[in-house]
Amino acid sequence: MVFLNMHHIQEIPHNQQQMASLKDKISTDNPVRFIDAFVSFINLKKVGFEPKTLKTEGRPSFQTEVFLKLYLYGYLNGVRSSRRLEKEFFRNIEVQWLLEDIRPNYLTICDFRKDNPKALKQLFKLFVSFLKDAELIADDLQYKEKKGV
Repeated sequence: MVFLNMHHIQEIPHNQQQMASLKDKISTDNPVRFIDAFVSFINLKKVGFEPKTLKTEGRPSFQTEVFLKLYLYGYLNGVRSSRRLEKEFFRNIEVQWLLEDIRPNYLTICDFRKDNPKALKQLFKLFVSFLKDAELIADDLQYKEKKGV
């Protein structure tokens, strides 16, 4: 029996360096771009987030926007756990793009949630309201009407 020499698609070796930015790997219609724009335009004080006083000693704190982007990403993708949100950064290029290489650990993520429950609830309400107004999601009533239920 004679086997023909068939060519296969060649993989890129693990140690091969690539010259590509995260910007090039995230499409223009990816939801993380919307999350990024949404967080940059909201008034944090009106939603209920208090401005942090910057420390003069020790490790600097993260900006509030970092956590808001991460929580909205988790909200849209069904990732609620602080530990799972932390893991997402290391395995998900969308989160790497969204947080611009900032990596809060799960305790910091958890503390932010614990310190801002009312403001986060208000943020999620505003986010869902905005998504509905932009017709990016439908509420249950509209969905049932479309399905004829």
